Amino acid sequence: MAKKESTGNSGFLQLKNDIKQKNPGCFYIFYGEEDYLRRYYLERLKKLILTDEFTADFNFHRLTAETYSFSALYDALETLPMMAERSLILVEDVDLFAEEEQEQLMAALSDLPGHCCLVLDYLDFKPDKRKQKLWKLLQDKAVLVEFVYQSETDLRPWIARHFHDAGKSISPELCNYLISLSGLSMTRLHGEISKICAFSGAEQIVRGDIDAVVEPTLDAVVFQITDALGQQTFDQALLKLNTLIKMQEDPIPIVAAIGAQMRRLYAAKALQAQGRGAQELASICGIAPYAAGKILTQARRFSEEFCREAVRLCAETDYRIKTSYDTGETLAQMLILQLAQEARK
Repeated sequence: MAKKESTGNSGFLQLKNDIKQKNPGCFYIFYGEEDYLRRYYLERLKKLILTDEFTADFNFHRLTAETYSFSALYDALETLPMMAERSLILVEDVDLFAEEEQEQLMAALSDLPGHCCLVLDYLDFKPDKRKQKLWKLLQDKAVLVEFVYQSETDLRPWIARHFHDAGKSISPELCNYLISLSGLSMTRLHGEISKICAFSGAEQIVRGDIDAVVEPTLDAVVFQITDALGQQTFDQALLKLNTLIKMQEDPIPIVAAIGAQMRRLYAAKALQAQGRGAQELASICGIAPYAAGKILTQARRFSEEFCREAVRLCAETDYRIKTSYDTGETLAQMLILQLAQEARK
């Protein structure tokens, strides 16, 4: 089999091109946080390879952590497709680095039969790079396809298209607003789009439709709390916190999320002082560039002293929630009041 060196985005482009050319490769490794895209492209491969509905079940081999063994994989690789050109073998969340028959496994993977397409599918791919021979073989032989969260720019037309398919239309501004509430996960966005379409009786989606049915993520509400503190609308900050509490969110992750946001703001202030921007913040904090840009905008409303003290207050509150007899809800509310006091200075 021809050598293919693909990682990250290059692997994704390779997969898209293979599907476009209707010529799937022999070996892919799917992984990454965007499970909607992983499932979508797996279905594309299925439709492309398993073309005969009468023999599709016979030519599709699925192995999971419960059913996998090297012998089962080997049998699937060696089984000729029935009345079709190729078969599809899907191995889900199986740690091949833990395989005891390493030599036999590497021999099989190094020379895959042309009649099959092998896909290793992972929600969380953690290769053991200490096993250098296997890791190098996977890099050489497989197309590594990482499915990452898409950018706002990519998601806007995708959101609009899904509304259009439901007979609705939505403005780019409201697409951005929906993303700000739901995050970048296409799985979550798809569910929220379905809810909005079911709720709205009109063709044109308005903000009220979104507010009526979309439940903001914890990070989205924390961002709103920080925004309110920056604009010195402190009653709104407390109101947003109380909304989370009424939604029966545990105070510990709420305070943890506020603390994480304050640390990001502190990092943003330090980067701004050095003339650095969103890409550096995204890399340091492990967040999407679009989110990093918004945090940099927020950071301009706060002093470095506020950010430093906010980080300290969040850490102190987190400790008190876990060790004191005060209720978590009360301590979280006290934290917002303390942050408001600092923001007034």
